[in-house]
Amino acid sequence: MNAGVIGGGSWGSAFALYLGRLGFPTRLWIREADIFQSACRDRENPVFLPGHKFPAEVTFHHLLDEAVEGADMIFIAVPSSFCRKIYAHIGPHLGPGQAVISLTKGVEKKTLMRMSEIMAEVFPGRPLGVLSGPSFSKEVAEGHPTALVLASIEDELSRRIQHLLSGLSLRIYTTRDVVGVELAGALKNVIAIAAGISDALHFGHNSRASLMTRGLAEITRLGLQLGAQRKTFSGLAGIGDLVLTCTGHLSRNRQVGMEIGRGRRLSEIVAEMRMVAEGIPTTLSAYQLGLREGVEMPIIEQVFQILYRKKDPRKALTDLMSRGLKDE
Repeated sequence: MNAGVIGGGSWGSAFALYLGRLGFPTRLWIREADIFQSACRDRENPVFLPGHKFPAEVTFHHLLDEAVEGADMIFIAVPSSFCRKIYAHIGPHLGPGQAVISLTKGVEKKTLMRMSEIMAEVFPGRPLGVLSGPSFSKEVAEGHPTALVLASIEDELSRRIQHLLSGLSLRIYTTRDVVGVELAGALKNVIAIAAGISDALHFGHNSRASLMTRGLAEITRLGLQLGAQRKTFSGLAGIGDLVLTCTGHLSRNRQVGMEIGRGRRLSEIVAEMRMVAEGIPTTLSAYQLGLREGVEMPIIEQVFQILYRKKDPRKALTDLMSRGLKDE
C-alpha cells in the first residue's frame, strides 16, 4: 500500500509514523512552512510530535497534490473547520479507486454535517471510511498497544484496512455504523471539557464519573435519533474514547476545561494554543444538533453556556443538579 496522510499535526504525524514503521511508503502533507522545513531537515515534527524520528518510508510534502498522487489510500487528519476546503482541493487530484479515510473528530459548523457526509458530497462514489477510538498521538508514536475502530459501509475496504494496519501495537476493529462512530468521537470532546472544569473546581472522582456517565447518555440519545447503533457507544469510539479524553493528562479538551475552571477566558486559552481543541467548536455544533433534533442534552447545553455565554461554571453545576428528578 502507498499511503497519503493529510495533516502534519500530532495525530497526522503519529499516524504517518506508524504507517512508515509498517513499511508502507507514506507521503505526509504538512501545511506549516516551519514544521515542513524541520521535518525535511531533521525527520522530526518538533512542534506536534517532538522526540520521534520518522522512518525512511515517510516523505514530506508542502503541496497537497503531491501528497495524494499515487496513493492507494488517503488518510485525512486536519481540524474539522478545514476539512471541506481540503477535500475540495484534493478531489480533482484523486484517481480511480483511491479510498479516503477520515481521522478527524468533529462536526462542521453551520451545516452540522459529519466529515463522512461532507466527503460523500465532495467525493461521490468513492470508497470512504472513518477511523476513530481512544488514541493519544504521543502514545501511538511510542508504540503503546492501542485499539481503534474503522467505520465504513464498504466491507471490502474495512477488511483491507483492518488487515493492513493491525499489528502488535495497533489493533483495528470494524463496524458499518459510521454515524455512531463519528458522533461519539466528536461529542466526547465536549464532555471532556466538562470533566476538565470539574477537575479544576476540585469536585472529585464522583463528579467526573457522573459527568462521563450522563454525558455518554446524552451522546447516545442524539446518536440514536440520527440513526446510530446503540452498541457503538459502549465500544471503542464511545466509552473507550470518552474515558481516555476525560481522564488523560494528554487530552487537549480536558486541559481547556481545566483552564476554564480556573477562571480564564476562552479567548485567552485559544490564543495560547497551537493545537486545535475540537471540543470548542463541537460544543456549539452539538448544542445546535440537540435543538434541531429535539434531543435533551443538559450537560452539553451547560458547556455551551459556559463557553459561549460566559456562564459561571458553579452556576452551571447548580442548574444541572437542581433539574427535575427522573428515572435513569
